[in-house]
Amino acid sequence: MHLYHKEEILKIIDLPFFMEEIEKGLVAFSQKKTILSPIGFLHFDHPVADVHMKSGAMTEDDFYVVKIASSFYENPKKGLPSSNGLMLLFSQKTGELLAILMDEGLLTDIRTGLVGAIAAKYPANKEIHKIGVIGTGTQAKEQLRCLQYVTSCREVCVWGRNKKHAEALKNDPLLAAFHISIASSIDQLAQECRLIVTTTPSSQPLLFGHQIFPGTHITAVGADGKGKQEIDASAFEKADYICTDSYAQSLQYGDFSYVQQPEKFKVLELGNVISQPPIRNNDAITIADLTGVAITDLQIAKAALLKLCSFS
Repeated sequence: MHLYHKEEILKIIDLPFFMEEIEKGLVAFSQKKTILSPIGFLHFDHPVADVHMKSGAMTEDDFYVVKIASSFYENPKKGLPSSNGLMLLFSQKTGELLAILMDEGLLTDIRTGLVGAIAAKYPANKEIHKIGVIGTGTQAKEQLRCLQYVTSCREVCVWGRNKKHAEALKNDPLLAAFHISIASSIDQLAQECRLIVTTTPSSQPLLFGHQIFPGTHITAVGADGKGKQEIDASAFEKADYICTDSYAQSLQYGDFSYVQQPEKFKVLELGNVISQPPIRNNDAITIADLTGVAITDLQIAKAALLKLCSFS
């Protein structure tokens, strides 16, 4: 059994390789070649926090994963990161624990960023002149880091409730490749940007149908549990199609869970979009509603373990 800590995992991060492996997992999921358990949730009010427990496997594979990831939203006030957690890799053949990845939530943050980038890689217009990011936390940074690998656009407009956090994101050295401006409102951001990523734990919708212009793609990653909502149902009414990592999970936990008569919408799973990318009209409006599928945790854990074994 191998034990790896965050400091070791940071040395082997390979975003293009991880993205490739995650895409394979999403395709397998949409082809019904995976085994997933129901998601476990814990929510705390004092302090406000969410804990997710996910596990899954691919058929005809050697591993299964059990992942715990938490977000304690008041931690930054204490000088602590909001994310924490770990991933456990087991043998699918014997049940033995093969590796403990004490990543403190790092791999979950990265895989969320990578799935967001994948969700923009296929549905969004190829010619993007400005990226809009709603939110200024860890996931805002990860989404931008990962988007570097799927779009040449480096102009970014950010909106957040906390001006100090927005300035910190603007000046983050990991995002030095981007030219980041701060929007005074979501209206301004939506008017300027045709690729918009929402990254907040909001319980009230932030983006509405009347704000969305033709040719816009929206990737929503913040709503991954009951009570969270970033995208108003009116936005889905304007979409030519909706893309989900898991249709079933989006109906339960995503922004899409707030729409009436979900059966009337055109919904494609991301794994199927990867396999057969649809032809996009330049004026089309598309929304990716992402809730986090355990198979992506498995794929990034396996990829990290492979890199760690090679590194050591």
